[in-house]
Amino acid sequence: MKKINTTINFEINGGNKLHGSIATNASKNGSVGLLCASLLNKGKTTLHNIARIEEVNRVIEVLESIGVKIKWIGPQSLIITPPKKFKIENLDSESAVKTRSIIMFAGPLIHYLKKFSLPHAQGCKLGKRTVSAHIYGLQELGVKIKVTNQNYEIDSDKLKPTEIIMYESGDTACENLLTAASLVEGKTTIKFTTANYMVQEICFFLEHLGVKIDGIGSTTLTIHGIKEINKDIEYYNSEDPIESMMWITSAIATNSTLEIQKCPIDFLELELYKLKKMGLKYKILKNYKSKNSRTNLADIKILPSKLKALEDKIEARPYPGLNIDNLPFFGLIAACAKGTTLIHDWVYENRAIYLTELNRLGATVLLADPHRVYIEGPTQFKPAQIVCPPALRPSVVIMLAMLSAKGKSMLRNVYMINRGYEDIVKRFRTIGADIKEVRD
Repeated sequence: MKKINTTINFEINGGNKLHGSIATNASKNGSVGLLCASLLNKGKTTLHNIARIEEVNRVIEVLESIGVKIKWIGPQSLIITPPKKFKIENLDSESAVKTRSIIMFAGPLIHYLKKFSLPHAQGCKLGKRTVSAHIYGLQELGVKIKVTNQNYEIDSDKLKPTEIIMYESGDTACENLLTAASLVEGKTTIKFTTANYMVQEICFFLEHLGVKIDGIGSTTLTIHGIKEINKDIEYYNSEDPIESMMWITSAIATNSTLEIQKCPIDFLELELYKLKKMGLKYKILKNYKSKNSRTNLADIKILPSKLKALEDKIEARPYPGLNIDNLPFFGLIAACAKGTTLIHDWVYENRAIYLTELNRLGATVLLADPHRVYIEGPTQFKPAQIVCPPALRPSVVIMLAMLSAKGKSMLRNVYMINRGYEDIVKRFRTIGADIKEVRD
């Protein structure tokens, strides 16, 4: 799946009600994190429920370029076989810079390469995104990191267990430090961590590899590092709460009845509670476990509702706050609600700006500053032709608004959406959406 040059667009005939049921797919961030963490294992790792998305494709291309053998054995299962020696000099830089996940290679690779470099990443264009939490945390473990214009130059000659105060509660930084500490013999404590779904997924996986971790689900993690991991294992990735939120939002935007299955409920409860206070009607139909035996899932039925704006601003926080990746969906939901809503996206300098694209579809979105927008609703969306912004969640929000807008819309250059969502057109069509791919 190397280097796709064709531009893919979505043609959407909106205004249709959605119906039936749709199951939440594999976690995007869990898939990427598990692929990176598998580098710790000298044995064979079989991963199930891995998302077949562009972001995962890029990570696999990088892994294969440094000598890792990867074989798909089913629609969402693969076998990872590490090389005897990583060929870091062959690293596929073109694929690496397309994903922010490349820095997560640092945590595992410090145990196998004394000196190496990783390129700076791109991913979504959301303004300045600091990697200080990665660098400072790794330095506490004894890693030396020099930042150049193009690369992170990493020297890991002397590693030691330690106590780490996280510079910020970043998800990828926490995952990186978890994998780094796992093969440093002794006890490493990481404080001010995030307990978000992808971090817990990596903890569950590391436990499966034989690493003892105390405090999973809290803001302090204690990792009991071991000398070596060399075992053949199988592990199931859990489902994606951000995708569940997308389906919830699609039902709200189209005022539809829709059942969403396999929702990671622990990571959606606050979102649902805020929606309940806005007037959303929904039912929890069933509770059960994901195949990893740890993540709690639920089937949720969304019902047509008249929403009203909340009096308080809506903002995101590290878990257990409203998920940072779910905040853009509340921009669209606010446009469907009666009244004025303040959305405060304090994390990223640029992301709130992309919500103003909804104005081209008939919304009333006022940009207050790079972090805040006022959104007035309810909105009668109208069709339009829009180029996807260079950010995943805002691109999806525009797509959902187009599903609500009666008439034909065109969303151009949807690579950003395909980065994070698998078979999105096919799956929306199964629940009544009139959407198709058009290639330039």
